[in-house]
Amino acid sequence: MIQSLVTFIIVFGVIVCVHEYGHLFFAKKAGILVREFSIGMGPKIFAHQAKDGTLYTIRILPLGGYVRMAGWGEDTTEIKTGAPASLTLEPATNIVTRVNLSAKSQFGQALPMLVTAYDFEKDLSITGEVNGENVTYQIDHDATVVEEDGTEIRIAPLDVQYQSASLPGRMLTNFAGPLNNFILGAVAFVLVAFMQGGVQDLSSNQVTISDKSYPAYQAGLRTGDTIKAINGTKVSDWSELSAAISKSDGKKISVTTSDKTLTITPKKEDKSYIIGVTPLLKTGFFDKLLGGLKNAASSAFAIVNALKDLVLHPNINKLGGPVAMYQMSGKVAREGITTIISFMALLSINLGIFNLIPIPALDGGKILMNIIEAIRRKPMKQENESIITLIGVGVMVILMIAVTWNDILRLFH
Repeated sequence: MIQSLVTFIIVFGVIVCVHEYGHLFFAKKAGILVREFSIGMGPKIFAHQAKDGTLYTIRILPLGGYVRMAGWGEDTTEIKTGAPASLTLEPATNIVTRVNLSAKSQFGQALPMLVTAYDFEKDLSITGEVNGENVTYQIDHDATVVEEDGTEIRIAPLDVQYQSASLPGRMLTNFAGPLNNFILGAVAFVLVAFMQGGVQDLSSNQVTISDKSYPAYQAGLRTGDTIKAINGTKVSDWSELSAAISKSDGKKISVTTSDKTLTITPKKEDKSYIIGVTPLLKTGFFDKLLGGLKNAASSAFAIVNALKDLVLHPNINKLGGPVAMYQMSGKVAREGITTIISFMALLSINLGIFNLIPIPALDGGKILMNIIEAIRRKPMKQENESIITLIGVGVMVILMIAVTWNDILRLFH
């Protein structure tokens, strides 16, 4: 159980953090302030404020991560009327450099205030009661605000918000998360190819002995042998070869190679019949590199086809949530590091493709709104965009609850 949990946390964490880092990188390139980049969820256990204003945090629950961009989604700073705050002022100018809203954090020489009004986006000012008087202070463009949980982040003036970036910059920022997932998947598949010593040549009928205890080796078949025919039927590639073996139903088969004919009885394993051979490996450097990239591409096409089938023939049993992912993590953990990396590669590509579906809560929905803006030549009203996004979030939450519940039911059937 611990092995399954650790594998699940690492795989899920790496995939999500790589996804979010894509948004972080291109947001900064587009001039958008990234207020926080977090690894994990919940209370923070480590924080570092970078010179560019981004707060990097590690949080206690090791489940993925997130990125907070200025003006993106629901990222706002709310201060209730009459709420206590303490202001750190620049001595020479009396301009506010820090607004502390947290009782957990104390700063020397801070001015206490009961806030009555504030504007961290346009006027950059804060008004409140100080020593019985109503006073207004200007806020520095790069000032920070300490939120109630003690997290200190930059304020978000309009000029560094998501909406103020160029349209191409916003589109790249939205696409960057899925793009990073595709890159991670491709790199992971290439890494697996090198770890395995090569990639399988499915276009060949040459074989590798996978295990000496299986029927093929016992009958005299060796690595590098070319299987020409099975039961007199010619085979030219791995697909034809494996299909012929599967059709045997466990009965003896005649295997003809370039220089011999052998009689082999297939062994039943996981509801299929095998003889203990795998495709011959291509072991050249470029064979491994191109083979890994081809595996990534074929996985992507398989996922797209599965999504298309899901749209044409809806069935909740075709979907899997966190529970199903946890179960799969347990299975791959028992099979070794290469299987874990392959699993991570497949999930990463899956997440990238899923996020491009044009549902408002997903990156694909944001890209769709960017495209609509480009066609209309004016941005959608912020209120309308928020309502559409909220509907999308609602749909995704309902779907996730349904999928998770279905996964739990399948555990007991």
